[in-house]
Parts: sequence; structure tokens; C-alpha cells
Amino acid sequence: MQSKKLAGSKPGVPSQKFLDIAEIRDDLVILKDGTLRAVLLVSSINFSLKSLDEQNAIVQSYMQFLNGLDYPIQVVIQSRRMNIDNYMRQMQEQEKQMTNDLLKRQIKDYQAFVLQLVKLGDIMQKRFYVVVPLNPASDQGTTQKGFIQRLGEILSPTISGKVSEQKFQKMKFDLGLRTNQIIGGLSSMSLNAVQLDTQSLIELFYTVYNPELFETQRMTDLNALQIEG
Repeated sequence: MQSKKLAGSKPGVPSQKFLDIAEIRDDLVILKDGTLRAVLLVSSINFSLKSLDEQNAIVQSYMQFLNGLDYPIQVVIQSRRMNIDNYMRQMQEQEKQMTNDLLKRQIKDYQAFVLQLVKLGDIMQKRFYVVVPLNPASDQGTTQKGFIQRLGEILSPTISGKVSEQKFQKMKFDLGLRTNQIIGGLSSMSLNAVQLDTQSLIELFYTVYNPELFETQRMTDLNALQIEG
């Protein structure tokens, strides 16, 4: 028999309902309001080590870059614990290939030293992102949404995120033009930028919303997933 307390309990609201993201595909983030986002991973430069002339040139390039934009962008700086999993796997492969016992032991000791250094030193690394948006409604100069329409999207946010495939491809093309413009503008400041693919986007948001879980439970590559039809 089931108690009244258990029978009357209802499952909680899934956390996905409170996220603005409706879907991630084709290297883009689709929000529930129907807008798109492309995310660029950008390199960094040591501004303080540049000469005065180089610093002035970078500042001027940055001003020209901002003045050339007619839409907003978002700059995000993320600090995370340094991930050396790939490096450790490479060291393990080298250890297996070694035939000299002394070199094998030295590689093993070196791995232990690096792991302890990262753990005790709490070494962090910074990553820089530029988010490029596309909002067809505002870009086309249409009127803002009314209160009733906005309220409906809040109550049923996934409805507004559904667009036809033809419209999505058009939006994807337009956002691609913007993304290339941003990459070109960043290159004028000696900054390299690359657009995150679908797998990288999912891992990025996974680390943002699950920072502690990410340290102990890594994500599976999308290509390795098997989806039953």
C-alpha cells in the first residue's frame, strides 16, 4: 500500500524549464525566444608586455572594431580548474611504449608530480568567449512584443523556439556573416578566434551549470553516443 503522503507528492519541475536554451545544434545555440547565438573561443594577448606604440595600435583597433558593430555582443571570461586529462593520457601512452625500466619509472614519477602540483596549487586557467547574437525580430525593425505574447512565451517558452527549417537556415546564414565579421575584427588586434562546435557548446554549458560534477563526471563525445530510434 502507498501512503497518502507519497501518493500526493508530485515530481519537481525539471531544471531545464528554467534555462533559456531550447536546443543546441549545427554549432549554434537556439534560445526559447527563437533567437540564435554563436560562441567564439578567443585567444589572449599580454597587453602589458607590448610596447607603447603596440598598445596604442591595439586600442585603436579595438575602438574601430566596436564602432563597426551595429548589434550587441557579449564578452565572457571563464575561470576553471586546469584540465590535464589529455596530457596525462599522452604521458601514459608514452610510458607504455617505453622499454627502458628507468625511463618508465621517471615518466610515472613525473605524472605523479604534475597531478600533485595541479591539485595543491589549485591552478586555474582563463578562457575568453565572444557571444554573437541574432534576433530576427529586432534586426528587421519590427515592433516589440506585447505583454500577452511575452507572457505566453514565459508560460510555454518552447513554442517560441520552434522555427521552420527554411527560416532556421536563413538565420544560420545571417549569423555566419556576423561571426565572420567578428573573427575578422578580432584578427586586427592579433586575436585568434574559432567558433565552438556543437560538442564544445554542450560541454561549455555543462561546465557552467555543473561545475562540481564536471570535475568527477566527464561528458561523453556526441559521436560516441548511441540513440535508439
